[in-house]
Amino acid sequence: MFFKNSRYRKQPFAVTVDARGRRFKSVTLRPTPATAGTFFHTIEEGERLDHLAYRYYKAPRKWWRITDANPEFFSPLDLLGDGVLQCVRIPLTHNEEAGEPPWSVLAGKLSALVGVESYLFEENVLLSEDTRTVAGEAIPVASQSYERAVLIDYNSLTISATELTAAISSSGFGAGAPQHRGRIGRPIIIPPDSPA
Repeated sequence: MFFKNSRYRKQPFAVTVDARGRRFKSVTLRPTPATAGTFFHTIEEGERLDHLAYRYYKAPRKWWRITDANPEFFSPLDLLGDGVLQCVRIPLTHNEEAGEPPWSVLAGKLSALVGVESYLFEENVLLSEDTRTVAGEAIPVASQSYERAVLIDYNSLTISATELTAAISSSGFGAGAPQHRGRIGRPIIIPPDSPA
């Protein structure tokens, strides 16, 4: 019933009864195994799980080993950045004369949106040095500016990047152009090959 490398090949069969009372021969879901002796692979453009499985195991049907080792992803498509869960980075602008940035307002707006899985605020202080002439003497003066952004993981079936930027704009920040951040350049775990 299963190919020779299937993780369900050695599972015992069970009898399942459906809603109409019919009985079927089935296999229970196999729990995800603990993965030891792992290493990381950095995702590149155009990679697929079956190609990675062939590269590391010489068996393209062992792609599920890689999926099992990365349980934070809901599906194999999410693992390579092609699923419904998307990550976007949106640059933020704020008028410093208007006071402190409204981080709590933005957090409330993003939390209220259906489809937003998580968000992370970034704020980097950029220092620059200027010289000002006072009474004929050049004095170095440090000035600071801010580079702000928000990273949002969202479900693309329920919300769009346009709706995210609208929520950001209504919170008191200015929203820049969304930059989609896929899995390219990020590491995933490749477990060692072992018998099924």
